[in-house]
This record gives sequence, structure tokens and C-alpha cells, in this order.
Amino acid sequence: MKKLTLFIVFICGFIFFFFIFTFSCFALNLDKLKFDFIRGDYKSAIKEGENILAEAKNSGDLDELYYFLGLSYLKDGNYLRAWDIFEIIIKEYKASRYLYAARLGIGDVHFLMGNFDKARQVYLELLGGGAKDANTPDLYYRLSQCALKLDDSINFKLYREKLAKEYPLYTEPSGSVQVLQNSSDLIYSVQVGSFSREINALNLSRQLTKKGFTAYVEKNSSGSKTAFRVKVGRLQKRKDAVVLADRLSVEGYPVKVCP
Repeated sequence: MKKLTLFIVFICGFIFFFFIFTFSCFALNLDKLKFDFIRGDYKSAIKEGENILAEAKNSGDLDELYYFLGLSYLKDGNYLRAWDIFEIIIKEYKASRYLYAARLGIGDVHFLMGNFDKARQVYLELLGGGAKDANTPDLYYRLSQCALKLDDSINFKLYREKLAKEYPLYTEPSGSVQVLQNSSDLIYSVQVGSFSREINALNLSRQLTKKGFTAYVEKNSSGSKTAFRVKVGRLQKRKDAVVLADRLSVEGYPVKVCP
């Protein structure tokens, strides 16, 4: 009887320490993910996060893991995977403290993929949905950047003025991750074409690149219509953009200085 009692105590102790050890390992792994993310090693953070997810996929408390994994994919440039993960938080963790951040992440995915109109819609929904005061300046900043990309100088000026007036100490996006370009000033470029077919825009962009111009394609969606704009340069001063436009015009391209 005494041996049986000792055996039961041993088994109970083993089970107890097994669960303590398992929990500790999970916390340690999540801490490593965060550490890798903070130091900018997003690929290591992704690998660590996916390993944890594979081992703990049946857990009901994974929203924090999903959040940092989504941010890591976002920073690493895998926007579609980041989108999928943020959607999981939104659909499966409706009471999560990361719910707002996940919705903001969806907007940032749109922005970074060049879908500036959709990004603006997400940011406006968050702003109109009663975003906390601490989040409002970040939304103003993002909305100003959307306006900048959409050549909407009126709303760019509006949101920059709101930031200056309502949040005079605000300088750049705060929070866990800064995903948008840090630009407090207007950026100028020269548009040389706008196409309904992406392949046409890419062909023109390659042609310009071969001639030594810094060309790129921006995707802009509005309702059911999508335009692929070919632009050259990202310049701080309008006069520099005008000089670039003159050079492109001599080359025979139709030009438009933006914004």
C-alpha cells in the first residue's frame, strides 16, 4: 500500500512538473519571437512563431502569438500571409485586446500593396468606430499618407493640419511597429502613364528603368476600377520634380508632377 501511495505521488508530481515545464517553454518561445521581432530579424521571428503555432494549435489563447506573427510577416514583405493572420484574429478572437491592431494591420497591408483607396477606407472605419484618443493621431498620419499616394493634396493638408493642431507633440507612428514610410513632408514624383492593365504599366516601368530612371508602378483602386500608374522618382522638392518632368518630356513621355 505504501509503495502504491508513493507511486501515485510520483505520477502526480511528474504530471505537475510536466505541465509547468511545457508552459514555461511556450512562454520562453514567445519571448524569443518578440526578441527576434524587436531586433529586426523577422525571418527568425516567423520561424519561431510558426513552430510555436504548430505545437500549440489547439490552444484557445493564441491571439498574441498570431499578432506578432502577423507583424513579422508584414515587416518581412509577405503581405498576403500577414493579411490571413490578421483575419484569424478578427474572426476568431472577437474579444481580443489585439482586435483593433489586427484591423489596423489589414489597412496597412492594403497600403503596402498599393491599394491606397482600400487602406483609406479601413482607416476611416476605425476612426469613425470610436478609436481611442491614443490611436487617433496614428490614423490621421495614415490617412495623410493615403491622400499623398492618391494625389489628394486637399486631404493630405487636412490631416497634417489636424495632427499639428490636435496632437502638436506627435512626430511619427507609435505602437509596436511602424509600417508606413515616415514622411512628414510632401513627396513629389512624376507620373508618365496610367493603365487599366498591369502588364502595360510594368512594360513602361521596365523601359524607363533601362534608360536609367527610377521607375515604379502604383496600384490604385476605386470601386470596381483599378489603375496602374507608372511614376518616376520620390523627391522632397517640387522644383526637382519639375526638372525631372522636363527631362522625361524631352524623352517623349507625357508627364504630370504629383502631388
